[in-house]
Amino acid sequence: MNLILFGPPAAGKGTQAKRLVDTRKMVQLSTGDMLRAAIASGSDLGQRVSGIMERGELVSDAIVIELIAERLPEAEAAGGAIFDGFPRTLAQAEALDRMLTARGSRIDLVVRLKVDDQALMARVAGRFAQSGRPDDNPESFKVRLSAYNAQTAPLLPYYVDQKKLVEVDGMGSVDAVAAAINAALAGPRG
Repeated sequence: MNLILFGPPAAGKGTQAKRLVDTRKMVQLSTGDMLRAAIASGSDLGQRVSGIMERGELVSDAIVIELIAERLPEAEAAGGAIFDGFPRTLAQAEALDRMLTARGSRIDLVVRLKVDDQALMARVAGRFAQSGRPDDNPESFKVRLSAYNAQTAPLLPYYVDQKKLVEVDGMGSVDAVAAAINAALAGPRG
């Protein structure tokens, strides 16, 4: 099974993905984690994306798609992937569909975590104060949230048309959100 966790930065996608990894043994493909690992490695790619992320801008489709393509075999071997932070644009969604189709696979379900932007701002400010993670800087987060809202809006009808989108209230407790995601995974799909 291939699942997309859809929602703005700091919506809890990573937390929920880790729970699914633990309970369902799927592979989490988090573009944010992959990009942070590239930066930490000091690689050429890491140096290129470091400044982009610190400014709150989105990394190019080509770079993100390359990162995902490298990890697909691992996900297939585990029985499925949880896409976290990808796709973010219609072009990425279409590229993902092409990649998966070429491999005899597909996206089975898209879970949208619905959250309140102001609550996210407060969450990120607290997380930044605690961890100091550069991409959690409240100013760059505002840019990321704005980019998310502008660029990912076309994805909703794309997945609604495919009858794959399920919405979950992301403002509940971690356990309540996990229960709603599990119910969505157990439910009928088109």
